[in-house]
Amino acid sequence: MMRCVLFDFFGTLVEYSASRTDQGYATSHRLLVEAGARLDYAAFLEVWSDEAVRFEDAAEASRREFSMPELVEAFLRRIDVASDAALVERFTRSYLGEWNKGVRYHDGLPKLLGRLRDGFTLGIVTNTHDPDLVPNHLADMGVRDHFDCLVTSVEFGRRKPDPAIFHEALAALGVPAAETLYVGDSHTADYLGARAAGIPCWLIDPRGDAPVPAADRLASLFEIERRVRVGDFPRRPPMLGDPC
Repeated sequence: MMRCVLFDFFGTLVEYSASRTDQGYATSHRLLVEAGARLDYAAFLEVWSDEAVRFEDAAEASRREFSMPELVEAFLRRIDVASDAALVERFTRSYLGEWNKGVRYHDGLPKLLGRLRDGFTLGIVTNTHDPDLVPNHLADMGVRDHFDCLVTSVEFGRRKPDPAIFHEALAALGVPAAETLYVGDSHTADYLGARAAGIPCWLIDPRGDAPVPAADRLASLFEIERRVRVGDFPRRPPMLGDPC
């Protein structure tokens, strides 16, 4: 019996652009110039993107999550700008504010979550570099109270697909993996991560690109409701030690 539905956030509950350039970061660049940076706008984006990729690659290899202040401090050292806590905080807020221009909310999401909450405990397990980013979006959408658990990688310290971050959510909610469903959009972080934790998973994959069984694929987030109404849940993945 399925009792709980856990969601990824970015790419699942909201659409977003992962780009570090397309949204436009003029305000963040101006802040750097005022702090003494000698980079034009194009150079700023190039160096920032390169430093962010370096951090992402290290995090993917270690599964240790990094925070925005850690990245910002390293970036400021690289461009030879003297930093203090106030500058790091100002740049972090400025950058995230501009990055957020690429986040788009789904029409009808609050109603969908409200209906799902009538039958299931809801939670979120998401990778993010800022502890306030996801809660603020949930509040803006008016759905924060729909979720009984929010586990972010930056607060937990480990990122998906590490099974430990999924186990953290299960422990917080007091539900077993076999009675939980995870919904995400990344084959590696979400699908493989959840299944490594013993949690059945549906992957939002409208083009059918990911190597998952058809029964584990969703055409859209809003397909969930139809499938849960008829009890069309994926089977629990085998766990280490399960009988063959």
